[in-house]
Amino acid sequence: MAIISDLRFEHYHPNATYLQVTEDTTPRLSWTYQNAPRNFTQESYEIEVSEVGCGSTLKILSNTRCTSPISRLVPWPLGRHLFSREKVSVRVRTRDSTGQDTPWSCPVRLEIGLLNRNDWHCERIAAPWGPGTESADPEQLYRKEFSLHPAGGIDQARLYVTAQGVYEAEINGQRVGDFFMAPGWTAYDARLPYQVYDVTSMLVDGANCLGVRVAEGWFSGRIGFEGGHRNIWGPHTALIAQLEIRYVNGKEERIISDGSWQVTRGPIRLAEIYDGEKYDARSEVPGWSSPCKAGGWERVKVMDFLPQTTKLTAVFSEPVRRTEVIKPVEQIKSPSGKTIIDFGQNLVGYVRLRNIIGACGHQISLSHVEVLEYGEIATRPLRICKAVDIYTLKGGEDSERYEPRFTFHGFRYVQVEGWNNTVDLTASIEAVVCHTDMRPAGNFACSDLSLNKLYQNIRWGMRGNFLSIPTDCPQRDERMGWSGDLALFVPAATMIYDCFGILKNWLVDVEHDQKVLGGVPAMVTPNSTIVDPIWCRRKPCAVWHDVTVLAPWELYSETGDEAILAQQYDSMKTWISVVPRREAHGTHLWDTSIFQLGDWLDPTAPPETPWKSATDAQLVANAFLVHSLDLMSRISSILGHTADHEKFSDDALATRQDFQNEYVSPNGRLISDSQTAYALAICFDLLTSTQAEVAGNRLAYLVHKNGFRIGTGFAGTPFLCEALARTGHTNMAYSALLEKKCPSWLYPVTMGATTMWERWDSLLPDGSVNPGDMTSFNHYAFGAVATFLHERVAGLQRLAPGWTRCRFSPLIGADFSEASVEHVTPFGLISCKWEVKEVVEGSHTITYEASVPHGVSLEIVMPQNNGERTEIVGMGKWLFESRVSRDYEWPIKPLPPKS
Repeated sequence: MAIISDLRFEHYHPNATYLQVTEDTTPRLSWTYQNAPRNFTQESYEIEVSEVGCGSTLKILSNTRCTSPISRLVPWPLGRHLFSREKVSVRVRTRDSTGQDTPWSCPVRLEIGLLNRNDWHCERIAAPWGPGTESADPEQLYRKEFSLHPAGGIDQARLYVTAQGVYEAEINGQRVGDFFMAPGWTAYDARLPYQVYDVTSMLVDGANCLGVRVAEGWFSGRIGFEGGHRNIWGPHTALIAQLEIRYVNGKEERIISDGSWQVTRGPIRLAEIYDGEKYDARSEVPGWSSPCKAGGWERVKVMDFLPQTTKLTAVFSEPVRRTEVIKPVEQIKSPSGKTIIDFGQNLVGYVRLRNIIGACGHQISLSHVEVLEYGEIATRPLRICKAVDIYTLKGGEDSERYEPRFTFHGFRYVQVEGWNNTVDLTASIEAVVCHTDMRPAGNFACSDLSLNKLYQNIRWGMRGNFLSIPTDCPQRDERMGWSGDLALFVPAATMIYDCFGILKNWLVDVEHDQKVLGGVPAMVTPNSTIVDPIWCRRKPCAVWHDVTVLAPWELYSETGDEAILAQQYDSMKTWISVVPRREAHGTHLWDTSIFQLGDWLDPTAPPETPWKSATDAQLVANAFLVHSLDLMSRISSILGHTADHEKFSDDALATRQDFQNEYVSPNGRLISDSQTAYALAICFDLLTSTQAEVAGNRLAYLVHKNGFRIGTGFAGTPFLCEALARTGHTNMAYSALLEKKCPSWLYPVTMGATTMWERWDSLLPDGSVNPGDMTSFNHYAFGAVATFLHERVAGLQRLAPGWTRCRFSPLIGADFSEASVEHVTPFGLISCKWEVKEVVEGSHTITYEASVPHGVSLEIVMPQNNGERTEIVGMGKWLFESRVSRDYEWPIKPLPPKS
C-alpha cells in the first residue's frame, strides 16, 4: 500500500529538529510516496488543517477534498491567510484510481511568526558605551530577571529574538537553541532576520533570568579587503527580544527588551569574523544568565526602534548550525619547532578544546590556515586576516574548555601555541564544521577514485561557502556573497544540496542591493562595498550580474516552482534594462567602453591581473547576454507576460545575429580562438548546426593541443566538457576531465587538495603557494564540473522543470567501468547506476539500474552496436542490459610536439 511521506510546507525541510516558523501565510504543501505499487496513480487528495491550541489540542479548521493528481506545491486549502503566532497541524491522505485510500500521513506543524510591526512590543536596546565606538568592542552580556507564578503551569513559551550583530541566548544558565552566528547575514538596511525558539521547558516557577550575548558579527564588525570597513550597517550592536508566555489558564505574559535590562562586557574581548575570537576566562561572569545578585552591571540604553524601511523578518533559509565534528589525523612538528594539528580536511568552522590546564593568565593561541608551505603554516593567503583565536586561562584545579561562539575560519591546519605538553593534544582538540543546514540532495561515484575525490572536494567546498549566504571563500579578508561565483556554480549546487531556501533568501537581498544602486546589481550581496568608493562597482558587469537571471532560473528548473521566477522577475527585467548597448552604432551588443572581468582566472592570465584571459572579455559578456535574453524569453512566457515574451524573443534573436556578425566566421571559427570562446558559443546555441560542428572540432583540437589541460577561467569552465560532449568529442572531454597535469581538475587532487581551489595552481608543483594576491584553497567556482559528472558521466539529466521528466543516458567512454548517481527530486529519491563488463574480447555488456519515484518519468537511453535503444519507465526499480563494442581510441595520444 502506498504511504505518504515527507509531507512539508513550501520548500522547508521535513522533520526539522528546530521550530519551523514562517511568514508564508498560505503555505503550499508537497508530499512523496513510499511503497507505492508500480501501477499507482493519485486520483485525489484530502487535506486536514487543524489549529494547535492549549496543551497541543487540535481543532479541525478545514477538511478539503480535491480531485487532482498533483502532490507538489499543492495550494493552501484553508481559504484564508494564517495570522501572527498561529500554529497549525496538517495531515494528508490520498485516493488512488481504484478508490483505495492511503493511511493518513504523519502530521506536520508550522508556526507563523510576527507578521506586523505592532506585534513587536519590545524596545531596541544597546550598551550605553555603544554609541561612538570606533574600534572592535568586546561582546555584551544582557540580562533580565523576572518571576513567574504559573497557576496550573505554562502551556507554551516563545522567545522572539534578534540582534544587530550576532547573538546567543540563554535562560537560567542554559543555552537556547543550537544556531550558529544568528541571526545570519542579510542586507541589514532592508531586512533584519529574527529567530523563534520554543523555551517552554526552560522556564521555572519563581525566579528566572533571560540572558543574551551579543557581538559585532557582520553588522558592525570589520568586513572587506584591504583593511575593510567597520560599522557598515550601523555604528554599534543592539538587541531586540520578546519572550511570550501563555499559561494553561489562558493568561499571557511578555518579558520584553526595555530600559529595565542590564548589560556588561563579557569574557569574549574580541569577536571578529576575520581576526578571530579572544576569550579571557578571567573575565567570565558566573551565573550571568541565571537569577542571582548581579553586581557591576549597567542599565542599557534604549534606542529608537528599527526604521520602517527595515523589516523584521523570518527568513526562508535554514539556520547555520554545527553539523559535524572532525578529529585530528596528525600532530606535526614544524621545522621551526611549532606544533601543528592536521585535521585532514579543509573545512569551515572552528576548533574546540578541552583538558586545558595552566596558570591564571596563561594564553593558548590557535592559528588557522588551509595549507602548509615549507612545513610551516601559510598565512600570506589570508591577507589582512589574522584568523587567530586566543584563550586566556582563569587557572585553578579543574581543567578548562573552550570553543568560539562568534567567529569562524576556513582551515585544515591549526598551529597551537601555549599548550601544556603533559596533556595529549590530539585527544583534547577537535574541529567543528559549520554551515547552513541544507539537506543533501545528491551524490556521485564512479570507477575512477581521483574523480570521486574531486566530487567530494566540490561537496566540501560548497558546504563551507554556504554559511548564511553563498560566499566566494571562507578564510581570508573577504568571505563575501560574490555574484559571479554563484551564477556559474548554481546548476551544480542544486544537484548536490537542497539550497533553495538559502538562495531564495539571498536573492531577496540581491534585488534590494540592486535597487540601491539604481538597477545595477551589486558585485557582492549583502553589499559590504557600499561604503567604499573604490570597490563598490556601480557599472554593469556581465556574468556577475547575470546571476539575477541565472540563479532564479536554476531554482525554478530544479523545483518547478514558478513563484521564484515571479519573486525575482522585476530584478531580472531591471538588469536587462540597464545593460548598456551599442544600439546607436547599429548593434545590440554590450557597450565596449564598459570594463568586463570576462573569463576571470584563465590559467594563462598573470597572477596579479586575473582578468587578462585568452578570450576577449567582450565576447564573453555578449555570449552571456544572449543566454540571459533567451532565458528571459522563456521566463516571461512561463509567467504569462506576453508582451515581454515577444520583446525578449526579438531582442535575443537580434543580439544572437549581432554576435554572429561580430565574432563568428561563416564556417564557425571564432575571433577568440580559445577554449572558453568555443565552449560558450556551443553551449549557448550561438552557432548554426554546421558552424557548431566546426567549432566542436576546433575546441577538441585546442584541448588536444594543450595536452588535455584546462584553458578556461570562471566563465568557460562550467561548459568546457559539455561543449565537447555535445559535438561528439566524448573522449576528448574525458581526457580533459581526467588530466592530472596543471592546470586541470585533478591536479589539485594530486597535490592533496580536499576542497576546490580559486586558482588552478593555488599550490604550485613545488609545494609553494601561488604568488598572486588572490589564492584561496576553498573556492567552489571551478567545481561547476559536478554538473557534468552527474549528467554525462553518470548520465542523469533533468528534462523538465521539477524533475517530472528526466533521462538516464551516460556517455560511455574512457576506461570508466561504472558510475552511479542519486538525486532527491521534489518527488523523492531517484538513483541510477551503470556498469560495463567485458563478455568476450571487444564486446561488452552494459547493465543499467534505476530506481524512480512516483511522479517521475525516466527515459533510459542505451547505446547498442546498431544504434540506440530507448525505454521510458515510471515509478519502480528497473534493470536493463545492452551489448556494445568499445572500439574507440583510449587513451587519446598526445599531439606530436611540432603539430
